[in-house]
Amino acid sequence: MADRTRGSIEVAAPVAKVMAVIADLPAYPEWTSEVKKAEVLSIDPDSGRAERVRLSVDSGAIRDRQVLAYSFDGDRAVHWTLVEGDMLRSLDGSYVLTPVPGPGPQEHTAVEYTLTVDSKIPLFGMMKKKLEKVIIDRALAGLKKRVEASAADDRTETDPAR
Repeated sequence: MADRTRGSIEVAAPVAKVMAVIADLPAYPEWTSEVKKAEVLSIDPDSGRAERVRLSVDSGAIRDRQVLAYSFDGDRAVHWTLVEGDMLRSLDGSYVLTPVPGPGPQEHTAVEYTLTVDSKIPLFGMMKKKLEKVIIDRALAGLKKRVEASAADDRTETDPAR
């Protein structure tokens, strides 16, 4: 099995709030620069969440159109795998969310992002790891910014004195 690249970040919001942003796949182009377009192809009838999504991706080194299959484990985790892609042979990833006691009353969430990419064009091991790490770091930073901005908006709406 291929080596996985991992990254993690702590987000100042509860698990459900973080997963709501992750599960809103059509909004990815608004907060992750690599995803240019996201189209939900099918929805899981039980969860109401996306199960197949077509993405147009441009990470600089790789430009690809791909269809991914998603599997959600409530608000705890989401896993995805490549169904078809132009430039990729395989892609497996996941977000795993864990509640973390935060300073004061605000809940925090630890987010771990794991990714394995295998392209149809040869990439040297170090180059592949660097590409995976850049994708992970950018996605985690964008996720944190998006969730925390949304959480701040929610707090302002519930407390007009802020």
